Amino acid sequence: MNSDADTPVLSIVGTTASGKSSIALELARNIPNIEIVSIDSMQIYRGMDIGTAKPTTAEREEISHHLIDIVDPSAEFSLSQFQSEAKKAISDIERRGAIPLLVGGTGLHLRAVIDDFEIPRQYPVVGEELKGEPDTTKLHKLLFSLDPVAAGRMEETNRRRILRALEVTLGSGRPFSSYGPGLQQYQQTRFQMVGPRWPRAVINQRIENRFTQQMQDGFLKEVRELTTYGNGLSRTARQALGYSQFLEYLDGNVSLDQAIDAAKQQIKKFSKRQERWFRRDPRIQWFDIKENPLELISTLVEEWRHASN
Repeated sequence: MNSDADTPVLSIVGTTASGKSSIALELARNIPNIEIVSIDSMQIYRGMDIGTAKPTTAEREEISHHLIDIVDPSAEFSLSQFQSEAKKAISDIERRGAIPLLVGGTGLHLRAVIDDFEIPRQYPVVGEELKGEPDTTKLHKLLFSLDPVAAGRMEETNRRRILRALEVTLGSGRPFSSYGPGLQQYQQTRFQMVGPRWPRAVINQRIENRFTQQMQDGFLKEVRELTTYGNGLSRTARQALGYSQFLEYLDGNVSLDQAIDAAKQQIKKFSKRQERWFRRDPRIQWFDIKENPLELISTLVEEWRHASN
């Protein structure tokens, strides 16, 4: 990714609503020449601003941001495409003598970038054929017969992951588990990961508060406007938390109150999954926050200066 493989690159990780973005911005104000690389699978989409908690226009004018607003919401955007764009952004920033700062909570995308995963290509014909089988348990049994290692790493009800593993195994003729080092292996990396950590009850309250503010800022209006653009939202864009629930409301399937409640509950569940995901990574340095995520700025500045000397 860079000719100087020893140059440290700081990455701020953690759950949604934990204050990652505010930490990144303040860090960039304290360390000259920082440019932020967003590791968020949904901030890539234009027009999906409020619900993804995208940095404001003013913040992006103050500090350069990358991997934000790079595709229309009608576009599919794969993990391999994200990895490629992130690696190019980091290389470009360093080539210009600037400092990349990664920030985001999309765990798989982060791992793809920092661990340089070998990501298998897509086999759409095989994938479409597999989707014709409605019995997910049956698909899991098929995967177990072809790639027991991959099957053992996923629940037999996780249809999306099972379909992907089968698609790759059948399409490539190579076990899905043979690609890359695997999520269970944590290699040495020049990416130094730090994360703010809050009690679960506090994170849930921060999610509630942020969602209330997003509603006041026009979240529902944003989703409604997205449905009027071109080809609508792609399969990947429609998965964005909050957006998927409001689309259900706009389709007349649920009431607004039901959509709001479902959105908040899904965001809290997602936050728990993020927490479990990041907790498994022994390379992350955690900072317990008492009141304000900016509490750790002085420590991060000092550690960064020590690491970069």
